[in-house]
Amino acid sequence: MTKSELEELLVKENIPKHFYSLDGGLPYDAWCLAKTPSGWEVYYTERGEKYQIESFDSEEEACKRLYQRIKKMMEYM
Repeated sequence: MTKSELEELLVKENIPKHFYSLDGGLPYDAWCLAKTPSGWEVYYTERGEKYQIESFDSEEEACKRLYQRIKKMMEYM
């Protein structure tokens, strides 16, 4: 899965956009996907800090993981 495919899937499933960022950064309480010099990162942000940081070699792995994290979060809402 690519970043654009992930975005389409999240929109299709009506996941609120404030729950995630596909462009990294430090949004308020959101799961993030970020391209790094060494690959990709998936992490959660809270109060301007990164938590639960995971690194991946491929975009596909990172996108799948972010999707899993978001779906799990939605189960609790």
